[in-house]
Amino acid sequence: MVKIGNIDLGEQPLFLAPMEDVTDPSFRYLCKHYGADVVYTEFVASEGLIRDCKKSFKKLQLFDFERPAAIQIYGHQVESMVTAAQMTEEAKPDFIDLNFGCPVKKIAGRGAGAGMLRNIPLMLEMTKAIVDAVKIPVTVKTRLGWDDDSKIIVDLAEQLQDLGISALAIHGRTRQQMYKGEADWTLIGEVKNNPRMKIPIIGNGDINNGESAKLAFDRYGVDGIMIGRATVGRPWIFKEIRQYLQNGEEMKPLTVKEKVDLAKLHLEKSIKWKGEPRGIFEIRRHLSNYFKGLPHFREIRMKLVTLLDVQELIKTLDHIAEKYGHIDDSQQNDDYSFFQY
Repeated sequence: MVKIGNIDLGEQPLFLAPMEDVTDPSFRYLCKHYGADVVYTEFVASEGLIRDCKKSFKKLQLFDFERPAAIQIYGHQVESMVTAAQMTEEAKPDFIDLNFGCPVKKIAGRGAGAGMLRNIPLMLEMTKAIVDAVKIPVTVKTRLGWDDDSKIIVDLAEQLQDLGISALAIHGRTRQQMYKGEADWTLIGEVKNNPRMKIPIIGNGDINNGESAKLAFDRYGVDGIMIGRATVGRPWIFKEIRQYLQNGEEMKPLTVKEKVDLAKLHLEKSIKWKGEPRGIFEIRRHLSNYFKGLPHFREIRMKLVTLLDVQELIKTLDHIAEKYGHIDDSQQNDDYSFFQY
């Protein structure tokens, strides 16, 4: 049984990775519906919180349907991160996650996210200060290291554990790799199999189906699996993986009609949460990917990613159901493993 603090997550829990402009409440709703055991918010900037930024505060809102859920914060200054963690605690997440893994330049370039991998003393000072400042579990998500010459995760994991974190999620790439190449799970396995490690180790990187998830559990012994890019436009992946883990069987493919119904629900939830037109803008990557691989789809895809009128979008989705309703996942030429958000 896997536990984070006193939170019981069951056996082989599946985590929805935090992703900016992706893991908002509308998408978390769908992922929980399909069996995600733990979900994370989008990245919350510590500086945004302490400066009373409305957008940052809105990201703190959680709902009963999605628990257990974590709020992930990032920043590069200890004092700001401590204050942000205390503000985050007031929002009553099940745990607070520290983002030491985001590789994008606007975050890592400022020393936050994966940028912390270039200043380990600061990372450790910050982690200790936050663990001491809040009463709920604190977890960390990070990478193998900054580059191929500094894959420090095995030693770093021990140091973070000794500071009192309750779980560690590791993406099997360096910051330099971004999302290129294949994730290296060997070091994730080395962390998990280190006899000094007692906290849950969650593996992340290139999990895109039941088979890859089972391999990660069986070969590397991780306590949980975190799934990021492969969920975009495919929230049902959690159900796929759970079924495969339980009985080794593939889930019955979704029909295009079922995907259309799901896309409509997602659109409704997104608009309800973010309003128009933002709720439409931020669902576009999902709408396009829901139907990835359908033949002769270019013109329709262009509508999905350009229309701003809700009723026109719904009409387009209905047209997809009518035109492609006989096709299911097994007949689509999908390859989620190379999808970049």
